[in-house]
Amino acid sequence: MKKHYMVGVGLASLMLTACEPSTPESGTTKPVVDKTAENAVENKDSSSTQHIEQLFKQTTHAFFGDRSLTATLFGLSAEDAGGKFSHRLEDYTPEKEQQFRAALQGYEQKLKHVALQNVDTELADNVRVMANLARYYSGAPGFDVGYIDGWMGHSPFIVNQINGPTIDIPNFMQNSHVIHNLQDAEDYIQRLHGFKQLMESIRAKLMADAKQNWLPPKVLIEKALHFLDGFTKTKVSEHGLVSNFVEKLSKVEGISAEDKQKLIKLAEHEVEHSVYPGYRLVAEAMRKLLPQGRAEAGIWAQPNGETFYRDAVKQLGDTNLSPEAIHQIGLDEVKRITAEMDRILLAQGYKEGTVGERMTALNEEPRFLYEDSDEGRAQLLKDLNTMIEEINVRMPELFATKPPYPVEVRRIPIATQDGEAGGRYTPPTLDGSVPGIYWINLRDMKANPRFDLKTLTYHEANPGHHWQIALNMSLDSLPVLRRIAPYNAYVEGWALYSELVAWEMGMYKDDPFGDLGRLKAELFRAVRLVVDTGLHYKKWTREEAIDYMEKTTGTARSDVVAEIERYMAWPGQALGYKLGMLKIVDLRNQAKQALGDKFDIRQFHDLVLLGGAMPMRVLEEKVDSWIKAQL
Repeated sequence: MKKHYMVGVGLASLMLTACEPSTPESGTTKPVVDKTAENAVENKDSSSTQHIEQLFKQTTHAFFGDRSLTATLFGLSAEDAGGKFSHRLEDYTPEKEQQFRAALQGYEQKLKHVALQNVDTELADNVRVMANLARYYSGAPGFDVGYIDGWMGHSPFIVNQINGPTIDIPNFMQNSHVIHNLQDAEDYIQRLHGFKQLMESIRAKLMADAKQNWLPPKVLIEKALHFLDGFTKTKVSEHGLVSNFVEKLSKVEGISAEDKQKLIKLAEHEVEHSVYPGYRLVAEAMRKLLPQGRAEAGIWAQPNGETFYRDAVKQLGDTNLSPEAIHQIGLDEVKRITAEMDRILLAQGYKEGTVGERMTALNEEPRFLYEDSDEGRAQLLKDLNTMIEEINVRMPELFATKPPYPVEVRRIPIATQDGEAGGRYTPPTLDGSVPGIYWINLRDMKANPRFDLKTLTYHEANPGHHWQIALNMSLDSLPVLRRIAPYNAYVEGWALYSELVAWEMGMYKDDPFGDLGRLKAELFRAVRLVVDTGLHYKKWTREEAIDYMEKTTGTARSDVVAEIERYMAWPGQALGYKLGMLKIVDLRNQAKQALGDKFDIRQFHDLVLLGGAMPMRVLEEKVDSWIKAQL
């Protein structure tokens, strides 16, 4: 009877609170911080383990207190997140965003001033990495524009075509908000109820940035509008936020069929009266900004944009190299990889035209393409699963420690596929209730030739993103924030390194076209060094970047356009892949040279992976210490 009562009064309760200020039970407010405990820690010895661990906890709570959907993505407990969060959304108003960044800046300073002389090595590493994470999540100094993303760090445009709360939050709710009981279902509906307020906060941030003349490129506004307008066109009962809820609810025992129907009606009501109006508010704001959208593609065109880019290079490329030096590394790598591809193409009888032109021609051959149909897409997904199964059998040869979480292959939702790249990965929840997911974009079947798919699978699943991130999340001895650390150069560098490892394992033996796909993918990452610095440092146009990438890689134009627009929205992110891979390969070569016969690749991989994601300078120090210990 109690359950029936709760569901029965839910709609009236939600409607009554629709115009009221947010409360911890109905909106975006974060849990109250325990100032007594915080002040008590301030009086402790700064090098005591208790003080340090309390700082870790406070930093973690400061982050997740304002990023509840990221807590949902990783399946955190209320204790780890600093309070119950599964009913809450986020607040991106300029005031809240400023408070969020200021809090993390404060914890960065506290962590940087911890005395480490008498602290053991593992705890000292945790302190350094946690201070670095606080810096990462507090954003570029001197810039209050954009927003802080749980993965990207300081993302310059809160509304764009590829990420941001308008895209990520509904995705997180559908993919990560678990529903095991009535409370979970009511929390989900409470979140739907908060969407209008969420979108109002996004609009406020968007307009505050615009007042500072911080405006996205016009083409990104157009692509964002395509998504925003499309999001509200679906019949409410068929929208993913409802249909996904219905599917999850159908598997829950202990709730009567009558109560399930009432919950579904509540969800439909909130999508119609909160979610859809909220998205229309943001779309209206973006439409007003469209005439002001920048013609320039690079972040350099924003106020003080050159400084913003230098910080993005430092944070996302994890390097002190200049944009000019990175550009040259990219050109050199393009030359080297292109020569390797040329040798394979000549051996297979492809002699006419540039490497890019020959790869484009290869992409037209029917033998390499899946049928552009439901059946063709189903076969592609089946083949990806087979590739994962095949490499999983071989993994123990080079890897000693296996992650405890499974990985699944899924299609990128049709609603968002136009703005997304070819593939991506989302992590499992800490409790394992949601697996790691390797997402594949099937909007254009010609963009998924068979010779590309091995490499994409090794990058996104095993031994790439899934293997590394799932292992990282399983390290319960690390602070929670470290277990989900998103260090771009480490994470993407590892995934690109994994493509090389798969080749070294023999996964491309007797498969020259698959090896061409591997080199094409590596060439793609080298080209990223060129076009990212080209766009944001050398002031290339969008068209110049598209033409260079298409001509050099031979990639389908639809993919190239989405890629270049991705780099326009994410300055510096594309640098992490090649720069991170080059650093890991360099560290491995150093270890091999120093240790000779004592070098064990399985131990080296454990060393790199079992410390969690980290800044490259910390990884370099760990490898140096390991070499000395082995000697």
